[in-house]
Amino acid sequence: MAEGEKKVLLAAPRGYCAGVDRAVETVERTLEKYGEPIYVRKEIVHNKYVVETLSKKGVIFVDEADEVPEGAHLVFSAHGVSPAVRDLADTRNLQTIDATCPLVTKVHREATRFDRDGYHILLVGHEGHEEVEGTSGEAPNVTYLVDGVESVDNLPESLQDEKLVWLSQTTLSVDETLEIVAKLKKRFPHLQDPPSDDICYATQNRQTAVKKIAADCELVIVVGSQNSSNSKRLVEVALDHGSQASYLVDYASQIDESWLDGVSTVGVTSGASVPEILVREVVDYLAERGFTDVEEVTTTTETINFALPRDLRPRRGDKA
Repeated sequence: MAEGEKKVLLAAPRGYCAGVDRAVETVERTLEKYGEPIYVRKEIVHNKYVVETLSKKGVIFVDEADEVPEGAHLVFSAHGVSPAVRDLADTRNLQTIDATCPLVTKVHREATRFDRDGYHILLVGHEGHEEVEGTSGEAPNVTYLVDGVESVDNLPESLQDEKLVWLSQTTLSVDETLEIVAKLKKRFPHLQDPPSDDICYATQNRQTAVKKIAADCELVIVVGSQNSSNSKRLVEVALDHGSQASYLVDYASQIDESWLDGVSTVGVTSGASVPEILVREVVDYLAERGFTDVEEVTTTTETINFALPRDLRPRRGDKA
């Protein structure tokens, strides 16, 4: 690179995954079909811009189903819910639409099956995350949360005598999860692996793309919200794989210009719940400051799509 030249490496894939795309469209189609107001439990996806945009269209976000008027329409977020939440919605005669990501649903089904087969479940994930709460709720009496390598030592010794399997939140760091599982197996050698990888394809693909560019960047900017697990993991991955600095921002306006001091190459990516318009605003921000050479670095192409909930699919003969 010529001296003084400023460059942007744009990681791909980035942004919306199939589960997020399905969840957002589910809310929009529900609003079109049933009209205002419709309710969504928690944030439909963990992105401030998406939630604010939908709120302006007439969507009301609530923390729990008991805040929703009886008989109203309630959408469950992409992160999934526990059976207890579904039961509460039923007692209020709510018309529920399930926007849970199918990959999260897969983990829920694994949890119920292993519970039925007499296993205790070691769930690798972050305490308080909606997805973890939903999965734990499928088998609350036999699920133990493993939040970080340190927490492995806190698991009860009595688990040595139980059938054990590990499952995970879908949006974790692949490398950190492998480290946790290695320690779990050292302590519990009989621990069984899940039937398939629980960390979703999109999370893995976005982390792989960041690994590809991180060592060539003095700075990596990740577009995403602070409550987005997969977005925060991208910052960690960038730092772990060679970038000198990495920051998480919702909007280009949150970039501190001092971050660019002495920087010749900036990496840019976004979490799985981030619309591309926010990435473009960051690229435009950088271009205005001399980073006009933009190279997209693609590690894989995603072609996965998930069908909408049955009630929202176009009927045969209708226009999509």
